[in-house]
Amino acid sequence: MLVTIVSRIYRPEPSAASLFLGAVADELTSRGNRVVVLTARLPKRMETPRYTEVVRTFPVVRDRQGYVRGYIPYLSFDIPLTFRLLFMRRPDVVFMEPPPTTGVVVRVVCALRRIPYVYDAADVWSDAADQATNSTLVIRVLRAMEGFGMRGAARLVTISQGVVTRARALGVSRSIDVTGFGADTSAFAPDPSVPVRRLFVYAGSYSPWHGAEALVDAFGIFAREHPGYTLRFIGNGSEREVIEARAREAGVADAVEFFAAVPAKELLPHLNQAVASLATLRPDTGYDYAFTTKAYSSLAAGCPVIFAGPGPTAPFLREANRHVRAGIACEYNVTQIAIAMAQLADSPLSSDERDAVGRWTAMEHSLAAVAGRVVDSIEAAAARSEGD
Repeated sequence: MLVTIVSRIYRPEPSAASLFLGAVADELTSRGNRVVVLTARLPKRMETPRYTEVVRTFPVVRDRQGYVRGYIPYLSFDIPLTFRLLFMRRPDVVFMEPPPTTGVVVRVVCALRRIPYVYDAADVWSDAADQATNSTLVIRVLRAMEGFGMRGAARLVTISQGVVTRARALGVSRSIDVTGFGADTSAFAPDPSVPVRRLFVYAGSYSPWHGAEALVDAFGIFAREHPGYTLRFIGNGSEREVIEARAREAGVADAVEFFAAVPAKELLPHLNQAVASLATLRPDTGYDYAFTTKAYSSLAAGCPVIFAGPGPTAPFLREANRHVRAGIACEYNVTQIAIAMAQLADSPLSSDERDAVGRWTAMEHSLAAVAGRVVDSIEAAAARSEGD
């Protein structure tokens, strides 16, 4: 088949979506398919590696942090995408990554050209946006666009049953395959030669629905009995000023660091050095069904996870702890987070335990296995179209 992947972000840009889409492309090509990726031109100073798939880029507007994020950047990708997708050689199937504006473009063009497409519904954007704006008009428009893009797909893939439930609420009756999400075990693995330091790492975006500022409050409590530790944020998000203010209020500003998002190979040493990685999800945001996928990469690196909040991540960690020391799940509560930090600081995982965590994750939750299930869905969508 000829498969087109449409996404505003693609490898080597550091993000979970980039790793995921790259794994899907690798699986597609390993099965003998041809893959063309329509994506955004990389930021300056970032080199484009050579891949088996063909990657076609186009200039886009990026925000101050260098990301394609926000209404204008999305449109700067989606408007040219309309013509790129309309006049390229007709693919057998399209696999697309949101935002919802991209879903609208893909549905319209694919309908005109009679191309089936598969929608990657990793989460529900309109639910997340509900926490970022008070405008009911914006939310209604976004929800309508998101539902429009989803309902036109031949199939959808997602990481959890919670997203299926929300997609059904948007009127989506198409087949939705729960493929899960995993870790790129070719990029993340334990390294016994790297010593563990007095370090906690939060890797990923920190938006209002994450509520990552609670980690700073908890770290302030933890640091009273455990001086000399560092809390490091690696990534980007709209809440950085809030987090910095909370660090000053808690008296730990000198111990809280901010690093830009980095590719997997550069993130790995941070996870190898950390006592634990951190993840949060603020409750009662309408986003309680979300899974914090950063947990997979951390565990693949042998780094235990402290998770605070609702949703499927907590039961996942509890189940993982039946097999290895995967970390601690607690409520979104500052005191409980501080206690979890203290427990892992006072009894850190040994080198053998970290190796066991990495091996278990590679065996049970590899991104390659997930990509295989996604490609099964893509091939099924194309086959159904041929049958029609």
